[in-house]
Amino acid sequence: MKLFQFFQSYEFLADKADKAFQKIEKEYGAYIACKPHCSDCCHAVFGLFLIEASYIQHHFSQLDIKEKDMALTRCDQADRDLKRMAIRLSKHENDPQMTALALARERIRCPLLDDNDECILYSSRPITCRIYGIPTAIHGKARVCGMAGFKKGEQYPVFDLDSVYRDLFALSKELLEQAGEKDIERASLLISVSKALRTPIQKLTGESPY
Repeated sequence: MKLFQFFQSYEFLADKADKAFQKIEKEYGAYIACKPHCSDCCHAVFGLFLIEASYIQHHFSQLDIKEKDMALTRCDQADRDLKRMAIRLSKHENDPQMTALALARERIRCPLLDDNDECILYSSRPITCRIYGIPTAIHGKARVCGMAGFKKGEQYPVFDLDSVYRDLFALSKELLEQAGEKDIERASLLISVSKALRTPIQKLTGESPY
């Protein structure tokens, strides 16, 4: 299977996420705070599975040089912020619950967010970004954007993000196996957006997109 075929499988998952968001928006639109130039989710800390990092890198490489250079400059700042975050989180290294709570409070600007509060890869943005404004299930627990109007104690449709993570892991594992990678455990490692933008796609995957 060529890399672009893996991308097609990934796009199927992204499309499912978009449709789930649209369905909940149609029924509970008044509770969803998402709007143009709202960048709350663009400052949340998250990682990418290998397949998603490769997809992001592929589309990033097609931008013009000026836009890429500006994004890479933002990567420098994001990396510095991530290092400082790691030092802060180390204080809770023996308490997973406190680590999770502290991580949820961290605010680091995504390098894909430009000075107009717009994503330079919006049409190719990660799945996490696509479903941020609706209720999701992560590790079996329901979560929602703090700016949304969904109320505690009431029941709403929930997007199963855990299921998507399993699919992303499976795609990443298959991609590594095809490339002859011996360290298949890499499929479970999350990659920062800044690393995805900096790393050539063949170094990420061992595969050419064509």
